[in-house]
Amino acid sequence: MTPKPKKSEVVRGYTIKYHASGKTVWSKGKIKNGNPEGYWEWYRPDGSLKRSGTFKDGEPVGAWTTYDSKGKVYKVTKKIKN
Repeated sequence: MTPKPKKSEVVRGYTIKYHASGKTVWSKGKIKNGNPEGYWEWYRPDGSLKRSGTFKDGEPVGAWTTYDSKGKVYKVTKKIKN
């Protein structure tokens, strides 16, 4: 079974995608030439921040942070563009 595409919209230049319920934000960030660009955030269905990081030319770069359900930093990983 093919998953239902996420509802999305563009608000003030930011692409916002919603969880399957359509009620809570799944991710938000900017798209440039069809690829993610700059700082992005992902959220849990309860609205808490799950992960954040930066894209350059559609590739993850720099420090990416994963947060626990209380909003505290769980881990930070470094992404290096090839």
